[in-house]
Amino acid sequence: MPVSDEAHESAQESAVSIDRPVAAVWELVGAFGGLDTWMPGVDACRVDGDTRILEVFGMEITERLVRRDDAARLLEYTIVQSPLNLTSHLSRIEVHEHGEGSRVTRHVDASPDHFTELLAVTYQQALDAMKARLEAQGG
Repeated sequence: MPVSDEAHESAQESAVSIDRPVAAVWELVGAFGGLDTWMPGVDACRVDGDTRILEVFGMEITERLVRRDDAARLLEYTIVQSPLNLTSHLSRIEVHEHGEGSRVTRHVDASPDHFTELLAVTYQQALDAMKARLEAQGG
């Protein structure tokens, strides 16, 4: 599946503000092998080099880490194998300072285009769950 840096018209963004320090949010988000600890529906996650293999709703999905930048608090990856029949996929999650808390954005671009909207909705639900988890942990 080709990876492209070109954004298509179908690219979408999900976002959430979290009342937690950037470092605490990045600690969770930046762990490439920790997706099963905060994303609903991910039953298992294992890492082998720069790939992670997810068990999601009975499916196996393999993703490859494209870029991780701790200074920018950015993680970018692509789905390289799945039963979804994607022809391309690129997703980026970023954590930014937002007042005294954090803002997490998740960008996705996939083909066929209808997967972009489906994934954006899924990612928004995941961000909302992450917000609830982190804010419940408090100080």
